[in-house]
Amino acid sequence: MAATRPGPDGPTTPHIVIIGTGFGGLGMAMQLKRAGIESFTMLEKAGSIGGTWRDNTYPGAACDVQSHLYSYSFEPKSDWTRKFGLQPEIRSYMESCATKYGLHAHIRFNQEVASAEFDKTSGLWVIQTAAGETIHARVLISAVGQLNQPTYPKIKGLDRFRGEAFHSARWNHDADLTGKSVAVIGTGASAIQFVPQIVPKVKELKLFQRSGAWVIPKADRPFTGFEQWLFETVPMTDRLYRGLIYWKNEVRALGFTRFSGLLEAWAWLSRRSLRRQVRDPAKREKLTPKYKIGCKRLLISNDWFPAMDQDHVDIVTEGIDHVDESAIVTSDGQRHEVDAIIYGTGFQATEFLTPMKITGLDGVDLNTAWKDGAEAYKGMSVSGFPNLFILYGPNTNLAHSSIIFMLEAQIRYVMQCIRMLLDPGLAFMNVKMSEQRKYGEQMQAQLKRSVWVAGCNSWYVNETGKVTNNWPGFTFSFRLMTGKLDLQDYELQPTTGSSR
Repeated sequence: MAATRPGPDGPTTPHIVIIGTGFGGLGMAMQLKRAGIESFTMLEKAGSIGGTWRDNTYPGAACDVQSHLYSYSFEPKSDWTRKFGLQPEIRSYMESCATKYGLHAHIRFNQEVASAEFDKTSGLWVIQTAAGETIHARVLISAVGQLNQPTYPKIKGLDRFRGEAFHSARWNHDADLTGKSVAVIGTGASAIQFVPQIVPKVKELKLFQRSGAWVIPKADRPFTGFEQWLFETVPMTDRLYRGLIYWKNEVRALGFTRFSGLLEAWAWLSRRSLRRQVRDPAKREKLTPKYKIGCKRLLISNDWFPAMDQDHVDIVTEGIDHVDESAIVTSDGQRHEVDAIIYGTGFQATEFLTPMKITGLDGVDLNTAWKDGAEAYKGMSVSGFPNLFILYGPNTNLAHSSIIFMLEAQIRYVMQCIRMLLDPGLAFMNVKMSEQRKYGEQMQAQLKRSVWVAGCNSWYVNETGKVTNNWPGFTFSFRLMTGKLDLQDYELQPTTGSSR
């Protein structure tokens, strides 16, 4: 296969550029290696791999998908220590995959992408890094994911606060919270994990929340030595266990996408846990969700409610008016003196390629193309942006299963496109706007039947009310849909002088 395509930089122009080294980027690179394609470069804004599992090092960071399913099907790990992996072990798994496939030789660290513009004449993407370097590529693959840009609350006076203040995704491990009064703003998936870890250390914890979250027990425990031995020596048991997890999770899709009444069993379980584990009726009332279960991300934890039950934990539901040098002041005028503020306020999930500036054909900016909400054909291709493929793009997120299963389906599809683009007679492929529009309309029609449009404010939905993140069906249906590339969905531009 051709290693490179000549471009403005000569014969060393990379054939493929992958942005990001999380699960999407690594999986893409591993499949390129398995296919014998070495002509790719990975650009990573940080100094090491891992994506969200590199960035989120807060106490208690863990996955809410079972370990055997939250791993590549083609690179199984038989010695997981727990049913649900912790951040260090997941990160170690990613490092081992990168090492096994020799990916470090392809990675350029500390290379944040500032912009990328498609040059129709050459059929190449012109990529500008934040350091001022220019890189050309025929194929550009974004693997930056949906959970990489932290969201900070827009509260007056945050810059005046003199104590420690940081986002959970940028945890300050030098900050000693022992014996301190700590404020936590937000009750998302990260806060559910780190708050129980710091409650025993702090003198006082004030949790500022808009609404209680639906929290159900986590069926987690360490694997026994015998179980690990069995997975290792009889690989079929490992595969069988993974399959059982997959199909058990897959059934849950019905509750989120079609029959939301099925989720009431979880609502009952959450309410029961709350009643049993929180003594104070006033706290129980504050922790009781005021929205339909499943509308926001369903959270799993065994220690959240016990942590909330502690006498030195206060739940504040009054809105925040402003912050001054030493306190958070709520709308009722009450001053809450604190030594540190931790933002558990999530990510800019609906702004998929932020903060990069992506420019396609005829100078069209991707933000302009997505002014009504992000949209991509099969979650990967955007009309007007040839040879650009987005992993974990619009409408590919899940509420019921492993995103890695979805990533593998996307990677297989992109590999088909790359094989087409290895043809020297083909300059670029651009998905037809008619196909993208039809696909988007189908997505939104299906999503109208989902629980995510039940009226709550979640990161699944953008400011216009459009569900831009979630996939409205089973994961196997997505895999079947993306199994075969249909060239009729794309405009194929031949290279100059080609008879194609």
